Amino acid sequence: MKIIEYKGVDIRHDELMVLHGVDFSVSQGEFVYLCGKVGSGKSSLLKSLYAEVPIKNGVSKIFGYDLQNIKNSDIPMLRRKIGIVFQDFKLLGDRSVYENLEFVLRATGWKDKKKMAEQIDLVLGTVGLGKKGYKRPHQLSGGEQQRVAIARALLNSPELIIADEPTGNLDPQTSQELLELLHAICQSGTAVIVATHNIGLVRQYPGRVFVCENERLQEEA
Repeated sequence: MKIIEYKGVDIRHDELMVLHGVDFSVSQGEFVYLCGKVGSGKSSLLKSLYAEVPIKNGVSKIFGYDLQNIKNSDIPMLRRKIGIVFQDFKLLGDRSVYENLEFVLRATGWKDKKKMAEQIDLVLGTVGLGKKGYKRPHQLSGGEQQRVAIARALLNSPELIIADEPTGNLDPQTSQELLELLHAICQSGTAVIVATHNIGLVRQYPGRVFVCENERLQEEA
């Protein structure tokens, strides 16, 4: 079942054309790479998926929402279906790992303390950090911080994970471990989109590959 369907979509940053005539689809449980140089439009395309970059033409549907006509009141509901992993972690340095995750749950409407604790334990276990919830981000390695970021993205049991250059600040070994983790999450039924310029990882951990270049998005055969 398709969860994303773009046909003939233009992606603009302010009034600047970034990608023209985008055809892009993702089905439930698929692993997809977005490749291309810095500034080629990868991040703008990803931001359009959660309605941060507006779309003004073409067909643009995600989880049944029409992104051209989505109501502001529907955007939080759309974003709850999507977990986002950033290159620079975006963790709160004055709180423990557990408190970082608890903050997100509270912000997205969770109230039951017992259920919050169970969900935090579940996602930390999923990313292999079950015993590190008490630590502050600065006490963790870069790879561990990115695992926390993935745990945070999993909190609301999303149907789609978007990872924007998730290995950009990591060494090769840690990057491989992160890709293995994202593949494992995908195999459990969650669709995953990874934006990267690291072609080596793409070859090692196969998925559908789209390339952003010269204002166009092309799927590799």
